[in-house]
Amino acid sequence: MKSRSPLLAAVNVHGPLWLVLLAAFAFAVAPACAQTAATRTASRGQALESPAIEKRVNALLAQMTLEEKIGQLVQYSAGQATGPTSGRTDDKDMIAKGQVGSLFNATGARETNALQRIAVEKSRLHIPLIFGLDVIHGYRTTFPIPLGLAATWNPEVVQQAARVAAQEASAGGVRWTFSPMVDIARDARWGRMSEGSGEDPFLGSLMAKAYVRGYQGERLNDTDSIAACAKHYVGYGAAEAGRDYNSTEISEHSLREYYLPPFHAAEEAGTATFMTAFNAINGIPASANPFTVRKILKNEWAFKGFVVSDWTSVSELMAHGIAIDGATAARKAFLAGVDMDMVSNLYHAHMLELVKSGQVRQSEIDDAVRRILRVKFALGLFDHPYADESRESSAYLRPESIAVAKAAGTQSLVLLRNEPIAGAPVLPLASTVGSVALLGPLADDAGNMLGSWGGLGRADDAISLRKALTEKLGEARIHFAPGGSILHSSDADLDAAVAAAQSSDVAVLALGEDGPTMTGEAASRASLGLPGRQQELLQKVAATGKPVVLILFSGRPLTLPWAFEHVPAVIAAWFPGVQAGNALSDVLFGAAAPTGHLPLTWPRAVGQEPLYYNALNTGRPAADPAHPAEANETKYVSKYIDEPYTPQFPFGFGLTYTTFSYGATKVSADTVSVATLRQALPAHGKVLTVSADLKNTGSRAGQTVAQLYVRLDGTSIAMPIRMLKGFQAVTLAPGESRTVTFDLTADALAFWGAENTYGVEPARVTVWIAPNSAEGQSVNFDIIAAKR
Repeated sequence: MKSRSPLLAAVNVHGPLWLVLLAAFAFAVAPACAQTAATRTASRGQALESPAIEKRVNALLAQMTLEEKIGQLVQYSAGQATGPTSGRTDDKDMIAKGQVGSLFNATGARETNALQRIAVEKSRLHIPLIFGLDVIHGYRTTFPIPLGLAATWNPEVVQQAARVAAQEASAGGVRWTFSPMVDIARDARWGRMSEGSGEDPFLGSLMAKAYVRGYQGERLNDTDSIAACAKHYVGYGAAEAGRDYNSTEISEHSLREYYLPPFHAAEEAGTATFMTAFNAINGIPASANPFTVRKILKNEWAFKGFVVSDWTSVSELMAHGIAIDGATAARKAFLAGVDMDMVSNLYHAHMLELVKSGQVRQSEIDDAVRRILRVKFALGLFDHPYADESRESSAYLRPESIAVAKAAGTQSLVLLRNEPIAGAPVLPLASTVGSVALLGPLADDAGNMLGSWGGLGRADDAISLRKALTEKLGEARIHFAPGGSILHSSDADLDAAVAAAQSSDVAVLALGEDGPTMTGEAASRASLGLPGRQQELLQKVAATGKPVVLILFSGRPLTLPWAFEHVPAVIAAWFPGVQAGNALSDVLFGAAAPTGHLPLTWPRAVGQEPLYYNALNTGRPAADPAHPAEANETKYVSKYIDEPYTPQFPFGFGLTYTTFSYGATKVSADTVSVATLRQALPAHGKVLTVSADLKNTGSRAGQTVAQLYVRLDGTSIAMPIRMLKGFQAVTLAPGESRTVTFDLTADALAFWGAENTYGVEPARVTVWIAPNSAEGQSVNFDIIAAKR
């Protein structure tokens, strides 16, 4: 029987939510905010299995030789070295012999079709290749980096972005993406935090499903759908010290409660494939881990697609120390459940002998091949193996795709500070402003707006901040000075920027990381400040006394305590994609209000890492979890002696151009029985409602994201201080009030207990409806052992 992930969202929608009118399209990108666990299960993705597909798979499998079966387990990168020392012949020769199941890094309809014709027309059984690529946040139309997409708190816009990516990639012959990355990331030092959805399993699960549904569409065999790949399975984001590829130590409870739910959500949405991770989990590498791959993924969850290793992670089993030769590495990875070997060449080199020697059974080979063929049939590759070369160019950068990119970019921006100067907040800027000093190395860097893993995106496709502001205000009103580069600046560079600020009415600084080299894979950082002399530039400009707006471009939170104390307006922009400049211009000048919220906890200092809101309490907490603002001032509590223990900004935080008040949280019942919850759990039934009154207390219309948090006390195992269990966006006019209601289902109160079984227990429950994970008024109710 399949285990169930502890997923819940419980929301009743009041009013128009997340409505975005896009350019000339009036294209609504509005999430279905009633995202209950029941809804998500009912809308499970299309099954890979069907009687028709299984019949075709079995018929083909019966015709295959052992060598041809092993060929389906092999993936190479296009252009990878061949020849005598590599243990393999030319790509085209191997494809014709049926010795390759997949290629990646082959792009464009012409190139993929040429390779596909060899497989379909020259191999004995005419089995098509599946072409894969790292389509992470767009193919040619590049969207915000995934961390920025998560900051939208809008699964619908994420699904739209993934759909555009699928349409463009499939037009180029790519029918398989190595996305989404659904690793839980709690440590900002880890560079790959930028590729995922942050630290929370609930938000991450919603985003995982959105990506899968967007990539795979309504029908996987539509020619503009592509197979999704949930990665990196599993625990990769918990790399010790935030150092990429490093080992992880994760208990089974933590694995099931926090790290596995987004992967299970992807599986529930119907993802066709999974990718194993580089890291070891409790001493066993993820790419040779039978517990996570064979037991949980394939048996408990009954996953029917196939599992691919990450790049050379099979051969890396030797470096991990669990294999002393390639044959052993191949055997351990394969028996653990890794169906396809990415690039290592070890399945091709050793699998035939492993079967002949009895170390790998023929039935195990058949199961892996069946999974791969199942996905190929489900994609329709046997019926439509070729991309339509005539539609490729017209599929890229369509106006409607650009509109989605702008919506996503705008919604990804998180306003962190907006302090008043002369009685009024700095933002939004007045369109009548006399002049703007546009400063910083990222102000006119269109290529950096794409971030890491930009797909086939080009700098020429992107709108820089300078271009957008110049188009809005005219060149004469923009005083541009980059102040040097990201890593290197001269005194003259800084002086020129200061002079530009002094001669302007307001200074806008675009500072941060270099997206392609300082974020993403192999980009861990031991310090999280601004690189180069950017901090010095910021302080010199602030010293001019002019109003300063800081726009941070980064793939992680940066520790900038001085800025957060002295700079009046700060926006976390991540890397917003091809419409970066236009999205930022709209928010800076009030054509759009910022609506993004942090999908992570923002640290004050790197020494706080790993830092995350849903931590366990200690026996000596520094504050009451229900009243975090009331600090315990005694010495012997869990805190630092040289830095506040609290974050710079909590998970879920985000300002806008108005203010909101949150009234008392209310629940519809004081008690609910364990028996009632257990009865409701299989059907994801509602057990009570939670509500609070919200009011727009400002002078502008605006949107807030009401967040539902739960805490459980008295349970068999310690549970987090707070856990996100639902959210909804609410738009209110000035002075308007509204009651926000959440339907709390049994899933919100279920968890993995001390014996690693999923269920409900008697507990004292604390509930908040709040604007972020550190605020809100709480209310309690009890889960009782029997009805009173």
